[in-house]
Amino acid sequence: MSWTRREFVRTSSGSLIAVSLGACMSDDDSDATVFRNGIVLPVDGPFSQHSALAIRGNRILAVGDDDTVLDAAGRGARVIDLEGRTLLPGFIEPHMHFALMAGLGHLRDIGPFEQPTFDDALGAIREIREEAARVGPDEWVMGRQFDPILLEPPRDLTTRDLDPIVPDRPAFFLNASGHIAYVNSRTLEVAGLDRSSVDPDGGEYGRYPDGELNGVLYGQAAWLPILLSNQSVVNRMEGGFAEAGIEVGEQAAALGITTLCDMATGGLSGAGELELYRQMYADGRMKARIRAYLYQPAGPSFDAAGMRPGDGDALLRVSGFKIVTDGSNQGFTGRQRDPYLGSESVGLFYVEPDDLRAMVLERTSQGWPIAIHGNGDAAIDSILDAMDAAVESGVDVRSLRCRIEHCSILHDDQIARMQEHGMVPSFLINHVHYWGHVMRDEVFGPEKVQLLDRCASVEGAGLTWVAHSDAPVSPLGPLHMVRVAVERDLWKEPGTFLAPNERVSVEAAIRSQTRNAAWACHDEGELGSLEPGKLADFVILEDDPRAVEPTAISDIVVSETWMDGVRR
Repeated sequence: MSWTRREFVRTSSGSLIAVSLGACMSDDDSDATVFRNGIVLPVDGPFSQHSALAIRGNRILAVGDDDTVLDAAGRGARVIDLEGRTLLPGFIEPHMHFALMAGLGHLRDIGPFEQPTFDDALGAIREIREEAARVGPDEWVMGRQFDPILLEPPRDLTTRDLDPIVPDRPAFFLNASGHIAYVNSRTLEVAGLDRSSVDPDGGEYGRYPDGELNGVLYGQAAWLPILLSNQSVVNRMEGGFAEAGIEVGEQAAALGITTLCDMATGGLSGAGELELYRQMYADGRMKARIRAYLYQPAGPSFDAAGMRPGDGDALLRVSGFKIVTDGSNQGFTGRQRDPYLGSESVGLFYVEPDDLRAMVLERTSQGWPIAIHGNGDAAIDSILDAMDAAVESGVDVRSLRCRIEHCSILHDDQIARMQEHGMVPSFLINHVHYWGHVMRDEVFGPEKVQLLDRCASVEGAGLTWVAHSDAPVSPLGPLHMVRVAVERDLWKEPGTFLAPNERVSVEAAIRSQTRNAAWACHDEGELGSLEPGKLADFVILEDDPRAVEPTAISDIVVSETWMDGVRR
């Protein structure tokens, strides 16, 4: 039954709900479902609490107390007893890399959470080599998530390590950050690279002191062409991507995530990547929505396709463009104002400031919201300078809600400049938990590390901020990110906290995964809160995150995930 007219009714708790008069008068409301007898957190402006929610089809019908919501839904509504569980909006992962998870997620994880020592990682590479040999002579030896700074001892993976294990075929291992890759001499040979090779724009080839290439590739400009020369990777993108993507959606749903914001769409296969994404929704098995930020280096292919912001539908929609200005701080490639601890290096600009200004002016003038990767404080300076230039050229950047992704090292003067432009700080909050000890001891030192992921400071400044996983850089897991934003505890040092003055409330952390994330993706009209007329995306938790110890938030069981009015 379609709604004929809506009116607002005030509940016993004082909140307003929207109900359909037709629904209230109908004898047959079997298309409505009521969830009652629980804790319902719609994540509205005042962060109100209720006991019931009703949906009709794929839309929210009403939120309020049990009796009021049952009346709004009608006598024929199906009723589900929450039995005291907590219901809140479906989590929105505001920054992850879908194509990497789907296209490369099948590769062996040799990262420190699986292989805690360097020798353990080499042992895993030997096993991968044996598996590749069984497949055939052309099979590459590949893995992901290698992260030298978290290993014991911390050290890079070079040709001197790889060549004895893999002398006869290409080997390729991706760093957990996604900014660095490691290859053997055979791979360099196949790629036509040697000591005379010139660094690509936006990338760098690592070298031994004598000038020979050491197999460490910095920046996508250095490693992506090599990866795409592997026919098995290309075949997976062309043939098995949809099924692999559906598996990513299943992982998301199990964690209560109903929307994934992909932050580099087109990075592996250009504009055609959107069609691969669309295929995942063909038979209704995909369990998460996608919001796509298009990768700037693939911009010409999207321009040729006539892509515009907002293209798509409620399942798959284009949100903006993504630009990467620098590398990763833990990889010592984030661009800094001052050298890294015990080093003369200040990191890398993948996009030089003048080029960044031109890109920002071009895209914002076309009406594109942009998300700009900035880890180092100098990179963030360059982003803010580019925003200044766009404003001086007459662009209304505030309306575009431009984002700084990772926004890792942030000074007070930069927060003030972000306020001027209405920008969104998007924090890779797991930097604090998993890398906080090395950021303190190896990367920045105890003083500068206090500027890492300044959630409370930007909250106090009135900025709308979000927290993300950057998966596969760190694992998907919104409840874990809520825990880290609230507690800021260190993985390697239980009971130790990084910049505890930057802790936020549980409510603020939940907003960063729901209401704020929807706003940052220009989706607040449909997603992010449980308000009448919005899409019926929500999660049911066994416990209320506000009622447990902060370190226990990440252990809360996700009981059910509903997307588009359907249990997933």
